[in-house]
Amino acid sequence: MDGGDLELGQLLAAAEAAPPGESVEVLANDLRKRFGAERVSFLFVDLVGRRLLRLTTQVEDDMGGAAEPIDLDGSVYSAVLRSQRQHVEPNGQGGRRVISPVTNRGDCIGLLEATLQNHDDTVLAQIEDAAHALAYIIVTDRRFTDLYHAGRRTTETSLAAEIQHQLLPSAACCEAPQFTLAAELVPADDIGGDTYDYTLDRDTLHLSITDAMGHDTHSALLATLLVGALRGARRSGCDALQQAQRAHEALLAHGRGLATGQLLCISLRTGTCELVNAGHPRPLLLRLGATEVEEVRLGVNLPFGAVASTTYRLQELQLLPGDRLILLTDGMQERAAGAVDLPSLVWDTRTSHPREAARSLTTAVLDACRGNLRDDATVVVLDWHGPRGVTTGAKT
Repeated sequence: MDGGDLELGQLLAAAEAAPPGESVEVLANDLRKRFGAERVSFLFVDLVGRRLLRLTTQVEDDMGGAAEPIDLDGSVYSAVLRSQRQHVEPNGQGGRRVISPVTNRGDCIGLLEATLQNHDDTVLAQIEDAAHALAYIIVTDRRFTDLYHAGRRTTETSLAAEIQHQLLPSAACCEAPQFTLAAELVPADDIGGDTYDYTLDRDTLHLSITDAMGHDTHSALLATLLVGALRGARRSGCDALQQAQRAHEALLAHGRGLATGQLLCISLRTGTCELVNAGHPRPLLLRLGATEVEEVRLGVNLPFGAVASTTYRLQELQLLPGDRLILLTDGMQERAAGAVDLPSLVWDTRTSHPREAARSLTTAVLDACRGNLRDDATVVVLDWHGPRGVTTGAKT
C-alpha cells in the first residue's frame, strides 16, 4: 500500500491480499493517497430496509467498532439509492461531501461516502469508479465473512427468518441487456414460507416465486425442501414442467405439506416464456402503450405436494419489448392487504425502476396491514427489454 497511487488492478490485488473484512479499509487508504479523502465509510441497508449501517475504517472509527445506525427515510442517502446518482454537497469546511452508489448489476449493495478537498469532475468520476470496484470486492468478500450479513441484522432474527433469508438469491435485483428484475419480500410476524429465485444460463432466465403453506419453522423447512428440489432440477437441465414434477415429488416424499408456486423459463433470444402455475395467484402484466394493467389468464394446477392425481401443464406467454410482468404471493392480496389496488399501483409506478416499483407495492401492503402482516408478502417485478439490440423504451 506504500508509495504510489493504486490503479484498479492494484486496488483489486490489495483487496484480495487483505482479510475479507478489511475491504473498506483498503479502498479508504487508496482514496486518501490519491485524493486526500477524509471520513471514508461504506453504508449498507439493514434487512428491514429502514436503516443504514455505517462501516468506518479503523483510522476514523468513532463507534468502537460498531456500525453506526442511520434512519433511511427522508435522508439524502435514500435519494442516492433511489436515483443511483452521485451526490455532492459542501461540508461547511471548504470541502465536499461525496456520496456514491455501490451497485453491482442493478443490486444496490450500499453507498460510499467520503469528504474531499479537491473535487473536480475527474476526481468525482474516479470516486464513482472506486465505488463500482467496491461493489465487486464486497460481492466477492461476503462469501468469506459474516461481517456484512451480521451487520444488516438490527433486530433479533428468528430461526425461521434465518432459514428463509438463506433461501433467497444473494441479490434482490439484476440488470441485463434483455431484462431488469427486482424482488421484495416482507416477512410476516410469523414467517409464512415465501421465497423467490432466479438464475441465468446462456439462453434462458429461470424465475420462480413460491409459497410454502404454514408458518414459522415448519414453513421454512418446507420451503427449503421445495427450493432445493427446484434448484436441483434446474441445474440438471430440467425445463419448467420437469422442475414442477421434481418439486411435487419431493414434497410428497419428504415434505408432508403443500406449496404453491409459479415457475418460468424465459428465452433471452425470443422472449417466449414457458411457465407452470401450481395453485398460485396469477401474474399482472402491463404492456408498453397499454392503458391498463391486466391479469394474465393462466390455467391453475394443484399445489406442489397435493395428494391427488396431479399433472402439471406447461403454458406459454409471449413477452414483448417494454412489458412489465409482476409475480406475487397471496400475502399481497389477502386479508387487510386486499384493500390495496395493486393494478392501479402498478400503473402509477410504471415509469419507476423495478426496484422502486417492487418497494412501492410491498410498502402499500405493509401500510394497509398497519405493519402487522399475517402472511409473507412477496413481489417480483420483471421488465422485458427484448433481445440484444432491440430498442424498447424500457425504464431506467
